[in-house]
Amino acid sequence: MISLKGMPTSLLSYRRLIPLRPFFIASFSTLVERSTGSSTAALVDCLITTFEFPETQAVSIAARFLRRKSSQKPQALYAYLRDLGFSHDHVQSTISGAPQILFGNVDKNLKPKIELFQKLGLEGPRLGKFLSKNSAVLTASLEKRMRPRLQILRDNFSEKDVVRAAERCNWIIYKFPDSRLLSNIALLKSCGIVGSQLSMLLRMLPRVFLTKESELRGIVSRTLDFGFSVESRMFVHGLYTVSGWSDATLDRKFAIFEGFGFSRGECIAMFRIAPAMMRLSSEKLRSGVDFFLNTVNLTKEAVVRRPGLLMYSMEERVIPRYRVVEIMESKGLFKKKPKFSNVLNYTTEQFVQKFVFMYLDHAEELLMAHNGHNVDSSEGATCL
Repeated sequence: MISLKGMPTSLLSYRRLIPLRPFFIASFSTLVERSTGSSTAALVDCLITTFEFPETQAVSIAARFLRRKSSQKPQALYAYLRDLGFSHDHVQSTISGAPQILFGNVDKNLKPKIELFQKLGLEGPRLGKFLSKNSAVLTASLEKRMRPRLQILRDNFSEKDVVRAAERCNWIIYKFPDSRLLSNIALLKSCGIVGSQLSMLLRMLPRVFLTKESELRGIVSRTLDFGFSVESRMFVHGLYTVSGWSDATLDRKFAIFEGFGFSRGECIAMFRIAPAMMRLSSEKLRSGVDFFLNTVNLTKEAVVRRPGLLMYSMEERVIPRYRVVEIMESKGLFKKKPKFSNVLNYTTEQFVQKFVFMYLDHAEELLMAHNGHNVDSSEGATCL
C-alpha cells in the first residue's frame, strides 16, 4: 500500500481517482511532478531508473521525503553499496527497510557504520545479505548505541559469535538499553552458564539477552526445574525450547506421549536427551511415535533411550529406509537384521551404498522402494 502521509491535497485528490479511472491518469510520477515540483519527480525518476523500484513503490518512498531537494545522495548511496559488493536485490531490500538512509551522508554517516561490520568479518555479498535483512541497524546512533554495544559483546564473546548473533537477531546490535544486556550476561554467568555454553546461547538465541531480567530468571528457573544441568551441553537447547513454549504448550506435547503409554517421567527424560524434539509440531510428534511403536515395533524403552529418532524426516529418511529394510528381510538378504534405529544413522549416500548397491540383483527394486516415497508423497502419508 502506498503511504499517503505528507502528500499534498492535490496529489491525494488524484490518488482517489485512480481506482475509478486508471486510464485517465498517465503515471504517478507525472502526478508528483505536477503537485510537488520537479525535485520530487527527479527523486521518483532516480528510484525507478537507478534502483529499479516499481513506480508505485518509488512514489511511496518519495512521498515521505517531499522536502528533499536533490537525488544526488541516493545516487551516491547506490554507487557505494554496489562498490561494496551488494547485489541489486540487496540494495533494493536495504533501501526498502530503511529508506531514510537515502539522504544520509555516505562518507560521514554510513561508511563508519559499515566499517564496524566489516571489522567483524562481514564483507561483500555476506554484508549485503545481512544489511538487506537488517537495514534498520544503519539508522541507529553510531556513538551512542552501536560502538558501545559492540564493545560489550566483544568483551564477552568472540567476534565470530557476535556476527552469528547479529545475523539471527539484529536487535542485539542496537536495541534496548546497554544496561539490560550487561545485567543479563551477568545473570547468566551467575547461574553457571559460562564459556562455551554462554557462547552457544548467544549464537542460538540472541534475543534472550535482551529480555527483561525477571523474564530471563523465569526461563532459567523453568529449564532447571526440568532437570537440565548447566554443565550439560543440552542445557542451552533446553533453555531454547523453554523460552519459546509456555508450560501449557509443553504439557500438551507431553500428553501426546502419555497417550501412547509413556509416563510423565519418561517424557521429561526424553526432553532432557533431545530438547529440540519438543519444538516439533504436535502432528509430527504424534505420527512419529505411532510409526516407531506400531509399524517399526520399537519398544517404549527404545524410544525413551533414543528420542532423537523422532526428529528424522519421516518422508525423506524414515519411511523410505523402512521400505528397503522390509524388502531385504522378505528376500532373506540379511544374515542378521540390523536395528532400524541404527539404520537411520547412516547418511543417504552410505545407506544406498550399503543397503542397495551391495545387492546388485535386487538393486533396482530396492532403489525404487527407497525413492518411491519421494516420487509420490501421498503414498507415504497413508503409511502414517
